[in-house]
Parts: sequence; C-alpha cells; structure tokens
Amino acid sequence: MLSGVQPTGQATLGNFLGAFRQWRAQQEEYESTFLIVDEHALTVEHNPVALREGTLQMAALLFAIGIDPMHSTVVVQSHVAGHAQLAWLMECTATYGELSRMIQFKDKSRGSAMVRAGLFTYPALMAADILLYQTDLVPVGEDQSQHIELTRTVATRFNHAYGQVFTIPRAAIPPLAARVMDLSHPEAKMSKSSADGQGNIYLLDTDDQIRRKIAKAKTDLFNEVLYVEDDPERAGVRNLLEILAALTDREPKDVAADFQRYGDLKEATATAVIEQLSPIRERYRDYVADRTQLSSWLAMGRERASEVASHTLARAYEAVGFLPSKEVKNGD
Repeated sequence: MLSGVQPTGQATLGNFLGAFRQWRAQQEEYESTFLIVDEHALTVEHNPVALREGTLQMAALLFAIGIDPMHSTVVVQSHVAGHAQLAWLMECTATYGELSRMIQFKDKSRGSAMVRAGLFTYPALMAADILLYQTDLVPVGEDQSQHIELTRTVATRFNHAYGQVFTIPRAAIPPLAARVMDLSHPEAKMSKSSADGQGNIYLLDTDDQIRRKIAKAKTDLFNEVLYVEDDPERAGVRNLLEILAALTDREPKDVAADFQRYGDLKEATATAVIEQLSPIRERYRDYVADRTQLSSWLAMGRERASEVASHTLARAYEAVGFLPSKEVKNGD
C-alpha cells in the first residue's frame, strides 16, 4: 500500500477522515509506504523555508496520527532520487491528451497567467511515485481516482511495450466521508489550501476553535435533521451528518434519526471531533519538538524506500534499453 501527502498548508479533518485514518488502520494489513511529496509542491509558487519546515511538521503529524515508523515506511519524496528518474519514463509513456484531461490541472490552471509545465506533467510523477514501490493498493479520495486510472494506464502500456516491470495498482476509496466539505461553503471540499480557512477544521486546532467553527457551520432553512443525498440545499446538514457518522462508524441516516435540532447535531459533532483530534495534537507537539528523533525516523524510511525503489528503477531502465553504467569502463 502507498499514499502521499504534500507538506504544504495545514492538514484538515478532511485529510484525516479521507486518508490518514485509513492509513493508520491499513498499515496493520499491508506493507505500507507513506510519502511526503515535497517535489509535488514545486508545481506552484512556494516558499523554500516554509516547504522545509512543513516537511518536518508533516512527518511529525503522520507519526502523531499513529503511523508506526518501525512498522511502516515514512519517506520524503526528494530523499529518493528514483521518483524524479522514473517520472521521466512515465512522461514518455503518457500522452498529451491523457495529461490534458486531468481535472486537477484544469482547476488549478484556470485563470492563471503563468502555468508551470510541472503542473501539467505532475500526474506522471505521481504515477512514478506509485509504481516505484510495486504498489498494489492506493487509498485516495474521490478527487484523486482519475490519477490512479492514469497510473494504471501508463503501467499497462509500459508493460506491454517493454515487458512485465510494474504492478498494476488499484484505488481504495473510503465509502464514507471520502469528501469532507467546507463548513462555511458546503458545496466546496474542505481543503488545506483554503484561502480563509474559516470553514476548515485543522488537525491542530484547539478544542475551542473546533467548537466555534462547528457552531457556525452552515445548515439550511428546513429546521429538520434529515440526511438527503444530492440536494444542494441540504449540503450543510449532510456534511455534518457524514462527519459524525464517519467518526462514530455509523450510517448518516441512522445518525440523523438521533437529532431533532441542528444545535444538538453540531454539539455532538464537535464533541466527536475533539475526542479524535485532541490526542493527536498532544502527540504532535512532543514529536515536532524532538528534531533528532524525527530525522532518525525519516532516515530509516529513506533507507527502506531506496532499496525497493532502486530495484524497480533498474528493471525499468533495463526494459527501455538504457546502457547500464557498470558496462561503461575507463578506456572503453
């Protein structure tokens, strides 16, 4: 199993319910690699100091969430050169048409006067991230499923052209709360890159901040707690019910039956969120304060990841016909 997260912005409840919580559980079942994808952060303008600090903070957060560095591999993408090396092979396997159809590229480039080439080609790097580790399973949100399909396409095409090199991965989308919506604008996804963040619950928010944000969450004018799918007028209440259902491992319709008033629903949701996030926040503070331990765990992850990555890259290089460097000797 493999998944990744960018070390930019502040991780949200959406990241936790849509990804991190599944990672924590699935690491017990699968040989797991978790990437801090700092190379992906370069597709848009960034602050180098913030990127470096954010990478360490994201590592501390993953460990605080419950990713076990002794059991799973947590690795910074740029620490393994094979990611960038295999990405070129993937760029030469994917087509322009396939990359131009990527929804996230369209969304992020819309209205921009200058679009970096990396924003267009980064799905090839994402494919390399996955294929480098012979990944079987990729836990993703619904918005990333298109990238997994592209990865499957280029891996299959490469295997057919050059021989069996890559495992064909499959996506695993959590059935509930795969897309947690903004509390203030429930028609939009809760995102760590949100401009104002007032509708976001961040994993490091205080208890008071969590209660205040949920208390202000947009609901509707019906004054009736019902779970109704695909009704934009009930998006706010639906979002709260899906959050509470995910946190309590129940169905949203069953949760809705417990409440008559929106205020009670908000209070119960806030309490459930705090119960989940408060321990994570405390562990994070301990981990981020111990940079020596963090660096040690990341070095351990780099060694594990590099061993697998170098083997896959060597197979891919041989398959496409690159001359092995060991065959070129002085005087030849």
